[in-house]
Amino acid sequence: MKRIIRFSRFFFPAAVVSVVIAVTGIAGYIAKGGFNLGIDFRAGLIQELQFAPTAFSLTWSGMGNAAFSFDRNGLYIVISGAGVEGKTYSFPYTEYRTLGDVERGFSSQVEGLSVNLNARPEVDSRWLVFSTQGNPNLRSTPYAVHYLDPQGEPISVASVREALTSLGQTVSVQNMGQPSDRHFMIRIEDRDNQDEEGVPVEQIISVLEGVFGSGEVALLRSDYVGSRFSKDLTDQAGILLALTLLLILIYASIRFKPQYAFSAVIAIIHDALVIVAFIVWTRMEFSTTTIAAILTILGYSINDTIVIFDRIRENRRIRPDDVFIDVLNRSLTETLSRTIITTVTTMLAVVFLFIFSSGSMRDFALALLVGMVSGVFSTIFIASGFLNFWEIQKSKRDKRKLMGAPARVKA
Repeated sequence: MKRIIRFSRFFFPAAVVSVVIAVTGIAGYIAKGGFNLGIDFRAGLIQELQFAPTAFSLTWSGMGNAAFSFDRNGLYIVISGAGVEGKTYSFPYTEYRTLGDVERGFSSQVEGLSVNLNARPEVDSRWLVFSTQGNPNLRSTPYAVHYLDPQGEPISVASVREALTSLGQTVSVQNMGQPSDRHFMIRIEDRDNQDEEGVPVEQIISVLEGVFGSGEVALLRSDYVGSRFSKDLTDQAGILLALTLLLILIYASIRFKPQYAFSAVIAIIHDALVIVAFIVWTRMEFSTTTIAAILTILGYSINDTIVIFDRIRENRRIRPDDVFIDVLNRSLTETLSRTIITTVTTMLAVVFLFIFSSGSMRDFALALLVGMVSGVFSTIFIASGFLNFWEIQKSKRDKRKLMGAPARVKA
């Protein structure tokens, strides 16, 4: 016969630990002035950029309009406009392997196109980096095309953040990819709280080029989040979490008795408070990715709780004469191996995601790891402990009714 583990001995100590964590999280939230909100929840500017030197610059003096573009297959010059014959010049990487080859191809095939090569001629043309800065419709003003220099020194997040201190704004800098990629996500809060940019894109690029060198910054993406949108997103996040709890309560009430439903909701509220405490004290950025992690944790936790509640209900039918606490301990023991195997296998995938990712995905994985540990804890000790407390109180009420004891009147 399988040995029954007396989990019920730890219900009260576990409840004490949970209360301490919850109080600590609330105290940290108040002491630290709330979450470290990401730009998704604050008005501000998001820029994705790469420190990539200028490979070459293009100017156009011919008839009509000339547009430059490139993709994973090659480079293209498109000529169009009134009075000229539309034509597309293609320069595939298989034929134009180096920047020197590209320069010679542009100069010899496209009349009116001038090329000023800034990088070494032997640089691989596949290292070019697309930048949204400037206008790809070529004019007399040089249009710079950047490349990722494999010989370039890695740039730290701290050095980028220090370079932007002169802007006088709250700046968040995240590393994207490997350090050798020199790829960063910059988030700048708008203190004016207006639906217009507080810091121009050109000013940010100018500040960075003043520190790291002219022509060394390629702007990959630039988005602005207005204050009205950020407030709406914050409100929607709160509604989403509240609606999730309500739907779980309704689902558990339909599938089980009310005491099971309330026990499940208390367990996932516990998980939410644990992850909130973790986010507050580690100052992890609270963003839409964090909300996704919290919702994932709640779903994972309720799934584990439902499995255990199913076993409790089944054992109560099989052993109707057993004391409820014995049924509870038996059910937890019988599902323990399933809980451990499921959690460990899931955590293996999340651990690898944490190791081999960066930025918001790394935070997402870390939050999942903390949440999965909390989910197992809350399922075994919090949900089951509250369910046991409910049954004890119900048993006491039933005994008072049988003994004819007068009902207590609330003051």
